[in-house]
Amino acid sequence: MQWETVIGLEIHAQLATKSKIFSGASTAFGAEPNTQACAVDLGLPGTLPVLNEQAVRFAVKFGLAIGAHIAPYSVFARKNYFYPDLPKGYQTSQFDKPIVGLGQIDIEVDGEVKTIGVTRAHLEEDAGKSLHEDYQGMTGVDLNRAGTPLLEIVSEPDMRSSAEAVAFVKKLHTLVQYLGICDGNMQEGSFRCDVNVSVRPIGQEEFGTRAEIKNLNSFRFIEKAIAHEVERQIDVIESGGRVVQETRLYDANKDETRSMRSKEEANDYRYFPCPDLLPVEITAELLDEMRGDLPELPEAKKLRFQAQYKLSDYDADVLTTQRVMADYYEDAVNFSDGEAKLVANWVMGELSAGLNQHGLDISASPVGAERLGALVKRIADQTISGKIAKQVFEFLWASESTADEVIEREGLMQISDSGELEKIIDQLMADNPAQVEQFRGGKSKVLGFFVGSIMKQTQGKANPQEVNKLLQEKLKE
Repeated sequence: MQWETVIGLEIHAQLATKSKIFSGASTAFGAEPNTQACAVDLGLPGTLPVLNEQAVRFAVKFGLAIGAHIAPYSVFARKNYFYPDLPKGYQTSQFDKPIVGLGQIDIEVDGEVKTIGVTRAHLEEDAGKSLHEDYQGMTGVDLNRAGTPLLEIVSEPDMRSSAEAVAFVKKLHTLVQYLGICDGNMQEGSFRCDVNVSVRPIGQEEFGTRAEIKNLNSFRFIEKAIAHEVERQIDVIESGGRVVQETRLYDANKDETRSMRSKEEANDYRYFPCPDLLPVEITAELLDEMRGDLPELPEAKKLRFQAQYKLSDYDADVLTTQRVMADYYEDAVNFSDGEAKLVANWVMGELSAGLNQHGLDISASPVGAERLGALVKRIADQTISGKIAKQVFEFLWASESTADEVIEREGLMQISDSGELEKIIDQLMADNPAQVEQFRGGKSKVLGFFVGSIMKQTQGKANPQEVNKLLQEKLKE
């Protein structure tokens, strides 16, 4: 029997507010455990939540960017469950009246575009974090994250492969960063994903029983977890068993999913409207204001890069994946006096290789856009060759010097003076008469010997175009 995979996603994007969704406590990452959880976050008696307006604006911004329905009236509810990292005994979330309704996002896999529906996006508070290491059989609880604002984005079950699921997550990851509503840091838990997976015989309309895989924080883990879970479910069914609706965890070390608990239904949480929070009303005036504040979105920027800078589809796609990279690229182009393609090559080549080697994001690049643009400018005006430019780049990476300062200090300026090059060529021909005769006898490959010799003699500083031109003239005399 052939099987079809059905995938739906729930993505939690931590909103980039400075304070929590219902209190003034800080959301900064990396503080000592339990130093950023205030009385409101803990739900202590006598405290009342106050909704963070910026979190609401961020949610609306996301909804507008995906063409979703923005609810003029949304309500917060209490989702009741008991867990050590949830001190209040409930999570304040949105249930039947979310702030963002139906929308859609286009993805591209293997050259084919597919539209994925977004069911909803709702605001909620994060829970704390249970810590299981170094406690000798006990569990520690860090409540710093409790009350951090989240936007939970729920997709329709429209994806049919792990490749489509990863493409969707990547598209969202790029979008929330462009909008400035989430930093997208998956290692710190700012952007994480729950995956709902089921299988069904090809041709069957009814969905199979799904399992939810919780808290995946890398694109690679999403892909591997789905692959394992699909294989597991097929094995269960083909062995005569029945897939159980449950929540599972992915173990990256063993590359497997394992059962965590039975899957809860909405009635298990005993949702009811939060009595401490008023409904949220979004006015038409606010929507008009926020539409005007939307930045250039990734797809629009990609198309503009192709038209304005004459980049290929691939180059434009890579350079617009992150907003910070797109901004860096445009700045570098300006400082290079418009050398768009050459800058693209350097950003995707030497710069990206250096960043990957040192584990750096482009926002922390030791070589800023201005210095890279100035370097590219010197390649374009033939002050230095592309080969010498790589040496200059190494100096730029390790210092605060400009390209011009490095070229001057290290004596790396390209030799383009025809008179100087002619002297070198004349002497080389005089020293190698046999090779001259071979070339004149039809062995054109000998030209490589002369070019290589000149480049070696000049330590790579000779202008290769000028060298080739002069050699062709002199060897044919």
